[in-house]
Amino acid sequence: MSKSKKKVVVTTQKSTPAKGGSNRKGSGNRRGSSRQQPTAEMVFDKQNYIWMGAGIVLIVLGLLLMSGGGMDDPNSWDANKIYGFRRTVLSPILLVAGLVVEIYAIFKK
Repeated sequence: MSKSKKKVVVTTQKSTPAKGGSNRKGSGNRRGSSRQQPTAEMVFDKQNYIWMGAGIVLIVLGLLLMSGGGMDDPNSWDANKIYGFRRTVLSPILLVAGLVVEIYAIFKK
């Protein structure tokens, strides 16, 4: 009877570095926490938020100017209250201006 020796095979895998990482040995902590997380960059700056606030103020002002009460007397009709300059011209101009300012605030870089 002869003793048979078992052959042990060890396999290793090549590790590929992560994006932006290096495959150098001895680079920092062995636990892998030596890589710093990239800081999240804000999408909008302070200037963008100021423009957005101005656009919202214009839109709210336009909506307030468009709203209003009804007739004082339900038996009479006054076309100037309903179809006046404030509700038909000024308010839509403010609404559109507010939307344009909002679009500008979003696309401003």
